[in-house]
Amino acid sequence: MRRPLIGVSAYVEPAAWAAWRGVRAVLVPEAYTRAVTAAGGRAVVLPPDDVDADVVAVLDGLLLAGGADVGPGRYGQPPDPRTEDRPDRDAGELTLLTAALAAALPVLGVCRGMQLLAVAYGGTLHQHLPDVVGHEAHRPAPGVYGAHPVRFAPGSLAASVLAGVDQVNSYHHQAIADPGRLTVTGWAGDGVVEAVEDPALPFVLGVQWHPENEPDPRPITALVEAAGRRPPVVATAARHQPV
Repeated sequence: MRRPLIGVSAYVEPAAWAAWRGVRAVLVPEAYTRAVTAAGGRAVVLPPDDVDADVVAVLDGLLLAGGADVGPGRYGQPPDPRTEDRPDRDAGELTLLTAALAAALPVLGVCRGMQLLAVAYGGTLHQHLPDVVGHEAHRPAPGVYGAHPVRFAPGSLAASVLAGVDQVNSYHHQAIADPGRLTVTGWAGDGVVEAVEDPALPFVLGVQWHPENEPDPRPITALVEAAGRRPPVVATAARHQPV
Protein backbone atom coordinates (compact mmCIF):
# COMPACT_ATOMS: atom_id res chain seq x y z
CA MET A 1 0.00 0.00 0.00
CA ARG A 2 1.39 3.41 -0.98
CA ARG A 3 2.22 5.75 1.86
CA PRO A 4 0.45 9.13 1.75
CA LEU A 5 2.71 11.81 0.29
CA ILE A 6 2.92 14.81 2.60
CA GLY A 7 4.48 18.00 1.28
CA VAL A 8 6.46 19.86 3.96
CA SER A 9 7.35 23.49 3.33
CA ALA A 10 10.97 24.50 3.87
CA TYR A 11 13.47 27.33 4.10
CA VAL A 12 16.40 28.22 1.90
CA GLU A 13 19.20 29.11 4.34
CA PRO A 14 22.99 29.32 4.44
CA ALA A 15 24.13 26.05 6.02
CA ALA A 16 27.27 24.15 6.93
CA TRP A 17 28.11 20.45 6.59
CA ALA A 18 31.26 18.43 5.94
CA ALA A 19 33.70 20.79 4.20
CA TRP A 20 31.03 23.26 3.14
CA ARG A 21 30.26 26.52 4.91
CA GLY A 22 27.65 29.14 4.11
CA VAL A 23 26.14 27.15 1.24
CA ARG A 24 22.50 27.96 0.52
CA ALA A 25 20.49 24.83 1.25
CA VAL A 26 16.86 23.74 1.47
CA LEU A 27 16.20 23.15 5.17
CA VAL A 28 13.46 21.91 7.44
CA PRO A 29 13.91 20.48 10.95
CA GLU A 30 14.04 16.71 10.74
CA ALA A 31 11.43 16.48 13.48
CA TYR A 32 8.74 17.26 10.89
CA THR A 33 9.76 14.57 8.44
CA ARG A 34 10.38 12.08 11.26
CA ALA A 35 6.86 12.65 12.60
CA VAL A 36 5.36 12.20 9.12
CA THR A 37 7.29 8.95 8.64
CA ALA A 38 6.33 7.65 12.10
CA ALA A 39 2.66 8.27 11.25
CA GLY A 40 2.92 6.16 8.10
CA GLY A 41 3.44 8.94 5.56
CA ARG A 42 6.17 9.87 3.12
CA ALA A 43 7.55 13.39 3.56
CA VAL A 44 8.33 15.44 0.45
CA VAL A 45 10.32 18.60 1.27
CA LEU A 46 9.17 21.59 -0.76
CA PRO A 47 11.50 24.59 -1.19
CA PRO A 48 9.95 28.03 -1.80
CA ASP A 49 8.58 28.14 -5.37
CA ASP A 50 5.74 30.39 -6.53
CA VAL A 51 5.92 29.56 -10.26
CA ASP A 52 2.98 27.18 -9.99
CA ALA A 53 1.30 24.68 -7.67
CA ASP A 54 1.40 21.65 -9.97
CA VAL A 55 2.99 19.52 -7.23
CA VAL A 56 -0.36 19.55 -5.40
CA ALA A 57 -1.59 17.07 -8.02
CA VAL A 58 0.67 14.35 -6.58
CA LEU A 59 0.40 15.24 -2.87
CA ASP A 60 -2.02 13.68 -0.40
CA GLY A 61 -1.50 16.35 2.28
CA LEU A 62 0.33 19.61 2.98
CA LEU A 63 2.22 20.55 6.14
CA LEU A 64 3.10 24.24 6.46
CA ALA A 65 6.09 24.28 8.79
CA GLY A 66 7.02 26.89 11.35
CA GLY A 67 9.59 29.60 10.83
CA ALA A 68 9.90 33.30 10.10
CA ASP A 69 7.11 35.88 10.35
CA VAL A 70 4.53 36.29 7.61
CA GLY A 71 5.06 39.56 5.73
CA PRO A 72 2.68 42.22 7.13
CA GLY A 73 1.96 43.49 3.62
CA ARG A 74 0.07 40.23 3.09
CA TYR A 75 -2.53 41.41 5.59
CA GLY A 76 -2.42 45.14 4.94
CA GLN A 77 -0.16 46.36 7.74
CA PRO A 78 3.17 48.20 7.78
CA PRO A 79 5.99 46.13 9.27
CA ASP A 80 6.87 46.39 12.94
CA PRO A 81 10.65 46.80 13.41
CA ARG A 82 10.69 43.43 15.21
CA THR A 83 9.03 41.58 12.32
CA GLU A 84 11.39 39.34 10.32
CA ASP A 85 9.66 37.99 7.25
CA ARG A 86 10.69 35.78 4.34
CA PRO A 87 8.93 36.90 1.14
CA ASP A 88 10.08 33.79 -0.74
CA ARG A 89 8.36 31.50 1.75
CA ASP A 90 5.22 33.64 1.80
CA ALA A 91 4.93 33.58 -1.99
CA GLY A 92 5.70 29.90 -2.40
CA GLU A 93 3.57 28.65 0.47
CA LEU A 94 0.55 30.79 -0.39
CA THR A 95 0.73 29.47 -3.94
CA LEU A 96 0.69 25.91 -2.61
CA LEU A 97 -1.96 26.63 0.00
CA THR A 98 -4.35 28.25 -2.47
CA ALA A 99 -4.19 25.18 -4.69
CA ALA A 100 -4.38 22.73 -1.78
CA LEU A 101 -7.53 24.35 -0.43
CA ALA A 102 -9.12 24.38 -3.88
CA ALA A 103 -8.41 20.64 -4.13
CA ALA A 104 -9.69 19.96 -0.57
CA LEU A 105 -6.26 18.57 0.29
CA PRO A 106 -5.70 17.92 4.01
CA VAL A 107 -3.67 20.84 5.39
CA LEU A 108 -1.90 21.33 8.71
CA GLY A 109 -0.31 24.68 9.62
CA VAL A 110 2.25 24.69 12.44
CA CYS A 111 3.10 27.97 14.22
CA ARG A 112 3.97 30.25 11.27
CA GLY A 113 1.91 27.83 9.17
CA MET A 114 -1.18 28.52 11.27
CA GLN A 115 -0.61 32.26 10.92
CA LEU A 116 -0.24 31.86 7.17
CA LEU A 117 -3.56 29.98 7.10
CA ALA A 118 -5.24 32.89 8.87
CA VAL A 119 -3.79 35.40 6.41
CA ALA A 120 -4.90 33.24 3.46
CA TYR A 121 -8.41 33.25 4.93
CA GLY A 122 -8.47 37.05 5.19
CA GLY A 123 -7.23 37.40 8.77
CA THR A 124 -4.57 39.53 10.46
CA LEU A 125 -1.78 39.01 12.99
CA HIS A 126 -0.41 40.62 16.11
CA GLN A 127 3.13 41.48 15.02
CA HIS A 128 4.62 41.36 18.52
CA LEU A 129 2.59 39.32 20.98
CA PRO A 130 4.26 40.54 24.21
CA ASP A 131 2.83 44.00 23.45
CA VAL A 132 -0.64 42.42 23.59
CA VAL A 133 -0.41 39.91 26.47
CA GLY A 134 2.24 41.68 28.56
CA HIS A 135 4.67 38.76 28.88
CA GLU A 136 7.07 36.61 26.86
CA ALA A 137 5.94 33.17 28.01
CA HIS A 138 5.23 32.10 24.42
CA ARG A 139 8.91 32.60 23.54
CA PRO A 140 10.83 32.76 26.83
CA ALA A 141 14.34 33.02 25.34
CA PRO A 142 16.14 32.34 22.05
CA GLY A 143 15.77 28.65 21.26
CA VAL A 144 13.70 27.95 24.39
CA TYR A 145 10.13 26.67 24.14
CA GLY A 146 7.52 27.88 26.61
CA ALA A 147 5.03 25.39 28.07
CA HIS A 148 1.53 26.67 28.81
CA PRO A 149 -2.06 25.44 29.25
CA VAL A 150 -4.39 25.05 26.29
CA ARG A 151 -8.10 24.34 25.87
CA PHE A 152 -10.17 23.37 22.84
CA ALA A 153 -13.75 23.98 21.73
CA PRO A 154 -15.89 20.87 22.39
CA GLY A 155 -16.89 19.08 19.21
CA SER A 156 -14.17 20.71 17.11
CA LEU A 157 -11.58 18.97 14.96
CA ALA A 158 -8.90 20.25 17.34
CA ALA A 159 -10.68 18.73 20.34
CA SER A 160 -11.04 15.41 18.52
CA VAL A 161 -7.40 15.29 17.45
CA LEU A 162 -6.05 16.51 20.80
CA ALA A 163 -8.34 14.79 23.29
CA GLY A 164 -6.70 14.85 26.72
CA VAL A 165 -4.05 17.44 25.81
CA ASP A 166 -4.06 20.37 28.22
CA GLN A 167 -0.52 21.74 27.82
CA VAL A 168 1.60 22.52 24.77
CA ASN A 169 4.97 24.06 23.89
CA SER A 170 5.34 27.36 22.06
CA TYR A 171 8.00 29.42 20.36
CA HIS A 172 6.52 32.49 18.68
CA HIS A 173 6.32 36.26 19.08
CA GLN A 174 3.37 36.74 16.72
CA ALA A 175 -0.17 35.39 16.89
CA ILE A 176 -3.54 35.57 15.19
CA ALA A 177 -5.45 38.79 15.84
CA ASP A 178 -8.34 38.13 13.43
CA PRO A 179 -8.82 34.58 12.06
CA GLY A 180 -10.66 35.78 8.97
CA ARG A 181 -12.99 33.03 7.71
CA LEU A 182 -11.40 30.38 9.92
CA THR A 183 -13.01 29.19 13.16
CA VAL A 184 -10.97 29.56 16.35
CA THR A 185 -11.12 26.29 18.31
CA GLY A 186 -8.18 26.50 20.72
CA TRP A 187 -6.88 29.05 23.23
CA ALA A 188 -3.98 29.45 25.63
CA GLY A 189 -4.69 30.45 29.22
CA ASP A 190 -4.02 34.10 28.35
CA GLY A 191 -6.48 34.02 25.43
CA VAL A 192 -3.93 33.69 22.63
CA VAL A 193 -5.36 31.71 19.68
CA GLU A 194 -3.83 28.23 19.68
CA ALA A 195 -5.94 26.37 17.09
CA VAL A 196 -8.00 27.28 14.02
CA GLU A 197 -9.85 25.19 11.46
CA ASP A 198 -12.15 25.31 8.46
CA PRO A 199 -15.24 23.19 9.20
CA ALA A 200 -16.27 23.43 5.54
CA LEU A 201 -13.33 21.26 4.42
CA PRO A 202 -12.43 17.71 5.49
CA PHE A 203 -9.15 18.59 7.25
CA VAL A 204 -7.78 22.10 7.57
CA LEU A 205 -6.17 22.64 10.97
CA GLY A 206 -3.72 25.19 12.34
CA VAL A 207 -1.90 24.90 15.66
CA GLN A 208 0.20 27.64 17.20
CA TRP A 209 2.63 25.34 18.99
CA HIS A 210 5.19 22.80 17.70
CA PRO A 211 3.73 19.28 17.74
CA GLU A 212 6.72 17.94 15.83
CA ASN A 213 8.71 18.40 19.05
CA GLU A 214 6.17 16.61 21.25
CA PRO A 215 6.55 12.90 22.13
CA ASP A 216 3.03 12.42 20.72
CA PRO A 217 2.76 14.68 17.64
CA ARG A 218 -0.98 14.12 17.20
CA PRO A 219 -1.76 16.91 14.70
CA ILE A 220 0.84 15.51 12.28
CA THR A 221 -0.44 11.98 12.80
CA ALA A 222 -3.99 13.20 12.15
CA LEU A 223 -2.85 14.94 8.95
CA VAL A 224 -1.27 11.73 7.63
CA GLU A 225 -4.37 9.73 8.55
CA ALA A 226 -6.63 12.24 6.79
CA ALA A 227 -4.36 12.12 3.75
CA GLY A 228 -4.57 8.32 3.75
CA ARG A 229 -8.37 8.45 3.67
CA ARG A 230 -8.43 10.76 0.67
CA PRO A 231 -8.91 9.20 -2.76
CA PRO A 232 -5.76 9.50 -4.91
CA VAL A 233 -5.67 12.65 -7.04
CA VAL A 234 -5.59 11.92 -10.76
CA ALA A 235 -6.32 15.32 -12.29
CA THR A 236 -3.54 17.79 -13.08
CA ALA A 237 -3.50 20.68 -10.64
CA ALA A 238 -4.45 24.02 -12.14
CA ARG A 239 -2.05 26.89 -11.79
CA HIS A 240 -2.96 29.19 -8.94
CA GLN A 241 -1.81 32.60 -7.85
CA PRO A 242 -1.13 33.44 -4.19
CA VAL A 243 -3.79 35.34 -2.31
